[in-house]
Amino acid sequence: MMGISFELMVLAAASLWGFLQLVAAAQAANAQYGLKWAASPRDVEMPSLALIPGRINRNFRNYMETFPFFAAAVLASQAVGVHNELTHWGSIAYIGGRIAYTALYISGIPLIRSCSGTSRLLARSPSWRRPFVSR
Repeated sequence: MMGISFELMVLAAASLWGFLQLVAAAQAANAQYGLKWAASPRDVEMPSLALIPGRINRNFRNYMETFPFFAAAVLASQAVGVHNELTHWGSIAYIGGRIAYTALYISGIPLIRSCSGTSRLLARSPSWRRPFVSR
């Protein structure tokens, strides 16, 4: 029986990180709009979220835009059985970049945040190509 790959463990960690961001975004919105809004069908347009709750919400939306590509890359490498330094470090770069991006985005540090976003993009690129390149 084969154990779980390192990349799948990082995918599970990234899923947990996403869940924590979902909870943070929901709680930030609930704190601003109140429990009545939270329990409603949310049919009424609400004013924009304040600075920090807005950043938490936008950070979560950004996460939701990148996570499917990371998950697909990990699952593709799993399907073809490719687990090497490139997929190992690419997985670390993705989760590390996501954590750094969250901290930098919510704190409002723009330039360094963009660099962490670029590191995530670069981390995903080899992960996409590698499973389809001959070993």
